[in-house]
Amino acid sequence: ISNAEKLRKVCVLMVLWAIAHLSSPGYGLRALRRTTGGHRGSAGLTGQDANGVPLRRSKRGWMWNQFFLLEEYTGTDMQYVGKLHSDSDRGDGSVRYVLTGEGAGTLFKIDEKSGDIHATKRLDREEKAYYILHAKAVNRFTSEALEGESEFIIKIHDINDNEPRFTKDPYMARVPEMSDIGTSVIQVTAIDADDATYGNSARVVYSILEGQPYFSVDPETGLIKTALPGMDREVKENYQVVIQAKDMAGQMGGLSGTTTVSITLSDVNDNPPRFTKTLYEFRVPETRELGSEVGVIRALDADIGENAEMDYRITGSDGPGMFDIITNRTTQEGVIVLRKPLDFEKKRQYSLRVQVENVHINPRFFSVGPFRDEATIKIVVEDVDEPPVFERASYVMEVKEDAAKNTVIGSVSASDPDDKSSLVRYSIDRRTDMDRVFNIHAGNGSVFILRELDREEYAWHNISVIATEFNNPRQISRVPVYIRVLDVNDNAPTFATNYETFVCENAKRIQTVSATDPDEPLGGHRFFFSLAQEAAGKANFSVRDNKDNTAWILTRRNSYNSLQMSVYHVPVVISDGEFPMQSSTNTLTIRVCTCDREGNMKLCNAEAYTARAGLSTGALVAILLCVIILLMIVVLFAALRRQRKKEPLIISKEDVRDNVVSYNDEGGGEEDTQAFDIGTLRNPEAIEESKQRRDIVPETFYPPVRRPVLPPTRDNNGDVRDFINQRLQDNDSDPTAPPYDSLATYAYEGNGSVAESLSSLESVTTEGDQDYNYLSEWGPRFKKLADMYGGDDSDRDS
Repeated sequence: ISNAEKLRKVCVLMVLWAIAHLSSPGYGLRALRRTTGGHRGSAGLTGQDANGVPLRRSKRGWMWNQFFLLEEYTGTDMQYVGKLHSDSDRGDGSVRYVLTGEGAGTLFKIDEKSGDIHATKRLDREEKAYYILHAKAVNRFTSEALEGESEFIIKIHDINDNEPRFTKDPYMARVPEMSDIGTSVIQVTAIDADDATYGNSARVVYSILEGQPYFSVDPETGLIKTALPGMDREVKENYQVVIQAKDMAGQMGGLSGTTTVSITLSDVNDNPPRFTKTLYEFRVPETRELGSEVGVIRALDADIGENAEMDYRITGSDGPGMFDIITNRTTQEGVIVLRKPLDFEKKRQYSLRVQVENVHINPRFFSVGPFRDEATIKIVVEDVDEPPVFERASYVMEVKEDAAKNTVIGSVSASDPDDKSSLVRYSIDRRTDMDRVFNIHAGNGSVFILRELDREEYAWHNISVIATEFNNPRQISRVPVYIRVLDVNDNAPTFATNYETFVCENAKRIQTVSATDPDEPLGGHRFFFSLAQEAAGKANFSVRDNKDNTAWILTRRNSYNSLQMSVYHVPVVISDGEFPMQSSTNTLTIRVCTCDREGNMKLCNAEAYTARAGLSTGALVAILLCVIILLMIVVLFAALRRQRKKEPLIISKEDVRDNVVSYNDEGGGEEDTQAFDIGTLRNPEAIEESKQRRDIVPETFYPPVRRPVLPPTRDNNGDVRDFINQRLQDNDSDPTAPPYDSLATYAYEGNGSVAESLSSLESVTTEGDQDYNYLSEWGPRFKKLADMYGGDDSDRDS
């Protein structure tokens, strides 16, 4: 707002205030005035009190005028509102005025003595337009109400202190391009908080500040319209329009507010698609796969969205069905795809006529022109070195199973489709013929057999033949070859199973037999059954052919005696009807058993029962394996127990050799006589007292107590007893003995043994071989020694 407008606003406020307060002096004084109806004492009688005194009713009336107060007061003193006065006020200060209600005590204050009312704060009508208060006069000393409580209103006079405000900022709007003049775009609304019932403070007028000459606005309603025809989105899409709203009906001095309206022109289909070229050229190799992309074309459309959607189609071609065009809905491009295989040698160039057209057409713009365009596409086929091509996609050949080796069963043919026509070499993929049953001629493609065929083993053979260019061995192609092996009558029919039957002695029909043949004649099998020639003369049985590839075995006797002969073997000849005829002789085993009258078998000979109750070969093998496993377990268990029970030779009860105590001290060999006194073990009387034992403390520190050696007695065991006692006393009296229990081993042979010493330690003193054969005469206790040392010299040498 300019300074001039501010000055005018202040002047208007001062004028209104002067009119409200100076035009009617004493207005506050008249605001509250108590009047009586008639003269004093002239009131009518209305009744009597309890004492019979007549009651007098006085008429009173309050004359109210609304208080008016200007908003937005800018003075330094409190704004004077008005004055309250009661007729009971004599001016002696006994009356106190009380103000209650909205804003009493905060916004409005009253002088208790004079009744003057002031506003303490600046008021805003837009916050609250009026206030309802209550006033009464009371006795200052007794607080007794002198007048009844009365209500009055303070209204706030409006001034133009609020500018219009738009409900949105900014506004967003869209309008179709190429719209006619006067097309509605959007309506804007501004609200003025001033009092619309008082003056023109809230009367708003709209105008456009920016956006001309494209748009206009209705000054009363704020409706924005197009003002220029033919606005093209492709030229300019967005517009910024500034709208002003001014109160005081747009007069000078009114307050105003502005808003921005962003207007976007929406697209319509007013532009046709156009190709960027009139001729497109693509080059494609002849080996391109079917369904693959050949090229991409694109037409341009200035429109957007669905208005720019296009359809491509081929309207003409010199190769019908060779190509197709597909529209990519995402990029709006035309994709040319291959539908039939290309061949450079047959056709080297194709020409297409392509048309593009909009999908959604607006009838308003038909006058602009046709919404389609056309272009020519030239497709050049490039030559590629192609692999050989077989005349057929697959080959089927037939050969009889009795064909000789190197027999040709058929041929394949392939050629180079290129202009140079390279020679082709043939081979068989050995991964499809691992057994090398077939081979092929590398030059002419003739397939022949290398091994004999057997239809019953393989009725079909599937192999792959490879064709390779001579000039470029990397160019190869394959073709499947299916070879059918034809059947020849090379197998004789046989029994369908191993027939063996048990019959009663009076049986007439023995068995029904059938045959099988691995051959497969075209007309089906036809078998003939007959009795073998060698058994035809003396046969007890006959064969009846049933003409359905089965036969009955019948008996020629009334009955059989199982005691005379219980087993019969019937030779049956089976032949087929093919050429050359194949036949075989099969034997039917018949076992005769004794039966009761109902035909139940009661007794068969031992052979028959054995045959009936006999186990199969598989069961016998299983039983045999179980027995072998059990035997192995038993042998293993016995070997383990024997190994645990076998005692070392040194601790065997029959081992009478000397026991040597090891003191973990390495000696110097046989020459070292100080390491161990072996003489102690030989003879207790040969002990050298001067020698010290190396396994005890020397006697110089702990002199042992030597006890006299008792003379040996003459009894049989006296020398042994004395030896043990002497050793026991030595150990008991030895102060260097270990403090724990220990085992002392004594070995003493005695004096004057007939066998002399058996110790191997003493054997080193003797020279020459000794004869130990006498050990075998000493009994079983010396058997082990006899085995070790006895025997002839020849045995020991061996």
